[in-house]
Amino acid sequence: MKYQELFAIVQALPGPASTKMLFNIAQIHAGMIPALFVFFVWALPGAIAMYGLSLGVQRISENLPNPVYALLSGVNAATVGIIALAAVQLARKAITDPLTRILVAFGGCAGLCYNALWYFPVLLVFGGSVTFIWDHFGQSWVRRWLKRRNRRRSSLARPEDGDNIQSIPMQDIKHDIPPSTENQGPHQRQIASVTTVNAVSRTNDEDQIQTPVIQPSQIDHSSHSIPVKVGLALFVSFIAVFAVFLSLRGALHPAPLLLSLFNNMFLAGTIIFGGGPVVIPLLRNYVVDPGWVSPRDFLLGLAVIQAMPGPNFNFAVYLGALSVVGPTAPKSIPSVVGAIVGFLGIFTPGLWLSIAFQSLWNRLRKRRKVVSILRGVNATAVGFIFTAVYRLWEIGYLTPKNNQGVSLGQEPWWLVIAATTFTAVEWFSVPPAVAILTGGTAGLAWWGAVGHRS
Repeated sequence: MKYQELFAIVQALPGPASTKMLFNIAQIHAGMIPALFVFFVWALPGAIAMYGLSLGVQRISENLPNPVYALLSGVNAATVGIIALAAVQLARKAITDPLTRILVAFGGCAGLCYNALWYFPVLLVFGGSVTFIWDHFGQSWVRRWLKRRNRRRSSLARPEDGDNIQSIPMQDIKHDIPPSTENQGPHQRQIASVTTVNAVSRTNDEDQIQTPVIQPSQIDHSSHSIPVKVGLALFVSFIAVFAVFLSLRGALHPAPLLLSLFNNMFLAGTIIFGGGPVVIPLLRNYVVDPGWVSPRDFLLGLAVIQAMPGPNFNFAVYLGALSVVGPTAPKSIPSVVGAIVGFLGIFTPGLWLSIAFQSLWNRLRKRRKVVSILRGVNATAVGFIFTAVYRLWEIGYLTPKNNQGVSLGQEPWWLVIAATTFTAVEWFSVPPAVAILTGGTAGLAWWGAVGHRS
C-alpha cells in the first residue's frame, strides 16, 4: 500500500489521524503486536500526564486567583487560533472541486445550527450520498444538458437557405506542401509526411514531463497483511458493537456511570473525523452537559492538552478521571478506572476501523463508488472543525464571576491573540506549543495592564 493511499484512508476514517497513521505503518511493516507497542509508546506519556493533571484539579479550590483566569483565557484564545488553522489546512486537502467546497461550508453551517447525538452521523451520510450521486449520475446529466443546449444554439446560428454564400472553386484551394516536397512524387511525399509526423510526435513527447519510474519495495509485507475475510469480519462486528451501545444508551435509564462514560467516548471516537480539534466541543457536550465535569475544569484541561505531547484524544483520559469523582458519581470508583475507560473508549473505534478498512482497501481502491463516498464524508467532516472553532470561542473567556466560560468576543485582546497565533503558526512556522504558551503569557500581560482594574 502506498503512503499516499494510507494517508487518504486515515483521513477519511474516524479517529485521531496521526495515531492511526503511526499504527498502520507499524502494522504493515512489523505486524499487529509491534503496532500495539508503538501505539502505547506514542499515546501513554501524554495520557499519564493528563491523568496526573486530573489528580491536581481534583484538589484545587472552586475559585482560582485572578491571574490564573487571565492565563487560561489567553491559552484558550491561542487554542482557537490553532484549531482555526487546522480547519483551513484540512479544508485545503479536502476540497478537490466545487462540490467538496460546498460540502465543507455545509458541514460548518449545519453544525452551528443544531447539535444532537444522531445529527453529525446523519450529516456525514448526507455528504457521502451527495458526492456519490454527483459522480455517478449528476455529471452525466449535466453533460447531456449542455450538449442539448449547444446543439440548440448551433441550430439557431445556421444560415438560412436564402443567404448568399459564395463557393470557392476547388482548383483555387492550395494545399500547404513543404517547398522541399513540391517536385516529389506521391510516394516521396508520403514518406516525407510520415517523417514530419514522427518528428513532431517525438518533439511533443520530449516536451512532456517525464514521470520517474518508482521501483517497487523489496520488503515483503505479505506476512503482515490482514486477510480480507478478517477485515470484513472486523467491520461487521464493529457495526454490531456500535448498534449495541446505541441501544443500551437509549434503553437504560439511568445507565451505570462507567457504561455511560465508555458509551460517550466510544461514540465520540466513532463519529469524529479530522482528529483532535473536532473532538473538543463534542466531548464537552458528553461530559459537561450531564454534570460529570464542571465547565471550568473542562477549560483548564483544554488549555493544558494543547501544549502536551501526543494526540489530543488523551483529553478523554483527563475527562474520564474527573467524571467518576464528580458530585454525581459514586464514591467507590477510583479515578484511574475512569481514566482507563476514557482512554479505551476514545481510541478503540479509530484503530478498529482502520485495521478493518486497511484489509479491504485493496479490493475497494479501484471502485469509484467507494472513493466518491469517502470524498463527501471527508469534506463534510472538515466543516465540523469550523463549528468547533465557533463553539470554543463562545466558552473561552474565564473570569472569577464567569468561571463557566463566556465568549472571547467580550474582550478584543483575545481576538488579537487568536489572530496572532494563527498567523505565527501558518506564516512563520512557530511550533503550536510555543504559540499556545505565548498566548497564555499575553493573557497575563493583559491582566497586568487592564484586567486587575476590572
